Amino acid sequence: MPSKLAIKGSSKIVADYFEFAINNILFQRGIYPPEDFQTVRKYGLPMLLTSDDEVKQYIEAIMIQVKKWIYGGKINKLVVVIVSKSTVESVEKWEFDLQVLNSGQQNQQDELEELDSKTKEETQREIQSLIRQITSSVSYLPMLKDDEYTFNVLVHTDPTDPYTPKEWCEGEDRGLQGPNVENVQFRSFSTNIHQIGTQVTYNYEK
Repeated sequence: MPSKLAIKGSSKIVADYFEFAINNILFQRGIYPPEDFQTVRKYGLPMLLTSDDEVKQYIEAIMIQVKKWIYGGKINKLVVVIVSKSTVESVEKWEFDLQVLNSGQQNQQDELEELDSKTKEETQREIQSLIRQITSSVSYLPMLKDDEYTFNVLVHTDPTDPYTPKEWCEGEDRGLQGPNVENVQFRSFSTNIHQIGTQVTYNYEK
């Protein structure tokens, strides 16, 4: 079994990726104006984070609970849905699948430390490549129509766990509707403990 410290470290890597990916999607898809974002350095890349207080507080509140679920092994998917304010229809759906890997035991502590160090570097390179994929997706994703959009975050948790925080409510994760629904699977990344897959589903009008 991995140590609590290892699980905590891996959980932080995953949660950080979720937070930066959400912000990147909101910027790249034009959900909020460019002036509402500030640039920070992460994964060796210039990354964008919202500077809008209301949006920032919403994402931070989500991430506080998501980190707990990741650490406790209670989450298997996080979904970001882009919604039209005028029609209340889902127009785009980003899914982040989380899988807990079986961690092999190492007999020698120095071997474990070497593996951890190597894995962190490899993980950062994998996330860097994935972020670049998400950023470049605007070149083929359809432009969102002239409309105002918002976003919702849904989380798939362990169905055997009856506890739901009072700030959260039960919801339904519906698929996109229409004859021309397309799906793009991005690269995955992994730590010693978690593996994350990323995909986007959208309606392509021919």
